[in-house]
This record gives sequence, C-alpha cells and structure tokens, in this order.
Amino acid sequence: MAATKGEGIYNVVVIGGGTAGLVTAAGTAGLGGRVALIERGRMGGECLNTGCVPSKALLSSARLASHIQNARSWGLDSQEPKLDFLRVLTRMREKRAQLAPHDSAERFESLGVDVFRGEARFVSPREVAVEGHRLRARNFVIATGSRPSIPVIDGLNRAKFYTNETLFDELRERPQRMFVLGGSSAGTELAQAFARLGTRVTLVERGPRILINEDADASGLVHESLERDGVRVITGADTQVVVQQGSLLRVWVEAEGRDREPVDCEVILVATGRLPNIEELGLETAGVAFTAEGVTVNEKLQTSQRHIYAAGDVVGPPRFTHLADVHARTIVRNILTPWWRERVDMSVLPSCVFTSPQVARVGWNEQEAVRRGAAYEVFKQPMESVDRAVVESEEVGFAKLLLAKGQDRILGATIVSERAGELIAEVTLAMTAKLGLSAIGRTIYAYPSFSEVLRQIADQKQRTRLTPFRRKLLSALYRRARA
Repeated sequence: MAATKGEGIYNVVVIGGGTAGLVTAAGTAGLGGRVALIERGRMGGECLNTGCVPSKALLSSARLASHIQNARSWGLDSQEPKLDFLRVLTRMREKRAQLAPHDSAERFESLGVDVFRGEARFVSPREVAVEGHRLRARNFVIATGSRPSIPVIDGLNRAKFYTNETLFDELRERPQRMFVLGGSSAGTELAQAFARLGTRVTLVERGPRILINEDADASGLVHESLERDGVRVITGADTQVVVQQGSLLRVWVEAEGRDREPVDCEVILVATGRLPNIEELGLETAGVAFTAEGVTVNEKLQTSQRHIYAAGDVVGPPRFTHLADVHARTIVRNILTPWWRERVDMSVLPSCVFTSPQVARVGWNEQEAVRRGAAYEVFKQPMESVDRAVVESEEVGFAKLLLAKGQDRILGATIVSERAGELIAEVTLAMTAKLGLSAIGRTIYAYPSFSEVLRQIADQKQRTRLTPFRRKLLSALYRRARA
C-alpha cells in the first residue's frame, strides 16, 4: 500500500526545483525510489525562469536585428529593423512558457514525485520541515541554487535596479540608456543584446578586462564586438555613487588614471556574480558545513553529513546548468549504489559565453596552463581560414587547442566563433574519450562545414612533425618510387 504524501520515510528528499533538483527527483523516481521535492518559488529554477532560457531567447531576437542592420554583408540592403520591443519581450516569455511544462509540478507528480511548495528547513540531520509537514528520509539533496550578488555602492539600494531575477519579468519597455555593472558572461551577453535592440549601453567592469577567466585574445575579440555594436566598455573602473533623479539615474564611475565621470541612464542591470541560497536551510541544525561560497561537499557530492548531498549552484562556482545536471546524475547513482560511489570529474567541463562571437572552452586555456606550470604547446587557427565561415560572413574568431608538450594529449580548447558552443562539443567528446588531436586529424569532415577548423589544427600539428631528417627520408623514398 502506497504511503500517504508526507508520511513515512522517503528514499530521497530534494530541496530545490531547479535543474539539479529536478534531475535528481526524476532520476530517483524513475528508478523506483520514493522521493519528495520541495520548491519555494517557481519550478524550473533560475535557468528556466530568469537565466539561460529567457536570456537566449532575447539574444536570438537581438541577433536577427543585427543581421538586418548589417544585411550588406550578405549582399542585401542594410536597414534599421522595425523594432517592437514589447513583442520581443512577449516572444521571450512565450518561449519560456513553451518549455515550462517539462519542469512543472504536475509533470513531476505524474512521475510519482511528491511535490511540496514552501520554505524547507532542517530540524535535524534526518528531518526537514516544510509548510506544516515534517519529511523524513534516508538521504537528502540540497539543490537550492544561487541568487545575484549585489555590490555595496552608495545609493544603489535606493535606486531602481534590475538583476537577471527581475529583468525578464518586470521590464515593460526598451530603455533608451542602460548601465550594466559587471563584465562576465551575463553582463556581456545582455549588454550586447540590448545594444543590438537599440539601447545605448555602458558596461563597467572592475577588473582589467571583460571575461577575465578567458584568455586575453578571446576576451579582446568580444570587447571589440561589443564596441562595434555600440556598447561603451569601461574596464578597470569602480562604480561609486548612484543618484536617482526622477526617472533618470546618474551613476558616477571612476577608472584608473581618469577623472570621475557621470553616466546617465534609465536602467541599471547588476551582473556582478552570484551567492548560494543557504541562509534559511538550517544547515547548522543539520550539522552541514558551508562557507560563503556554498555548501561544502567532497568529490562524491556528500556534505559533512554523508547522507546529505548538495548539487548545482549551491556548492559554489563554477555555476553552470550542465554541471548541475552532471551533479544530479552522479548523486542518483551514488544514493542507489552507496558501496560504489562515483566522483565528479570536472577536468572535461565545457562552458560557453553566448555573445557574438561566442566564447566556448573546455579543459585548460593558456592562462590556466601557465598558472599550473604545465608544459604545453598551442595550435591556433583563425576562422577566416574556414571556407564555410567566409561564405557565411562569420570569419571573426579562432579555434585554439592546447596539447601537452611533445604529446598528442589535448589539455583544453578555446573557440571564438558564432558557432563556438556547438564546435566545442567535438573537442569535449575527444577529451572525454581520451582521443588525441591525431584522431581529429583522421576524421572525415563534410565540406564545407565550420568544424573543419579543428581538422586544420590537426593538420597544423602534423606539419610540425616534418623535421629536416624526415623530409630527407621522404624525399629519398619519392626518388626511389620514381625509379
């Protein structure tokens, strides 16, 4: 006889209905486990509601607007797009709504998951309270995600500002001027999107350059692209004061070596990083260790209480939806087979910044290899050498692979291209399967395709093997063949 909802002991209680929580719940239920899922907000979490999905829908509209403005590159007349910003926002919200049923409470109830709505709090290491229920379980999974980190700036909290959590739902019209605080992936993507949709955008980054975690050649190309689209990029600068003047916001910025200057705007977007959602969980009561970065876990994603796991953004950076998915799948297996727990391998973890051009990476880039003191060699090929990129007017960018010095082993790759997020998959697969660059070189590619850039890199590596001695040997063999 099936236990009543909320009664008895669950195999797993999952706290958080974002990617990590949903995959854990669905996987556990699909394997026959009894599982409860607790979510205090909207099902689907940050990715569906306020992150990946709405931002990429907005980027899609912005990309089309850019193509219309630059149609001359394709042999057509360039023109200003007839932009209806409300329709752009409506489309974004419609696309989000189209995907929402997959993450809905109704769907998960149909999978056999008991869904509870409300704030979860540990009342002991073996029990969680939520909205009048006390749920007991053999295992718990903390998957509460993260939220925007708001910097301490004089006047900011008194002014109206947006984050990704509010922008996609609360914005009702296109701002004439926007101030973007932060030059990481979210800041650069949205700055470019709004600029392409007709907003005058100023982006301020405190560090020496945008996309600081990427190599300078990659972030430099994105910087140039942002400026071509009309974004004013200020790096090495502090945002000091925000003053609300009616509907106008005046932001005072001070960059090194320059006088403090005002930047006027109607909208401020804060994109300066994220914080884990851990404050209301009662982790101290459960005996779960944590830091300001998030819940502390081992390589098997167990917390200091071995029957309590944590997954996704709440464990700290890097914070990627696809990593949350990997975390969840690993936890499902580890709970099911505790005698053979897997470790999360993050050595082959792809990422992508969806600017134009995109910046995709897997494994190490050059600055990471230098930091680790690794012996490596670099092979780099410009996209302008790829015939398909030329005919599509997508020549901006490059592919760069790092190999262990004197070996065929791929340490990492960085690709800057309009298709980088797709192209990086091949390198990710090669690294996962422990295939070297020579295997890519032996692969037959359809012509013309963008992925030929990887074969060209393999050819480049092959040419370095043609030493003077080998050239003499081959010449001798050819002479003998003619005879």
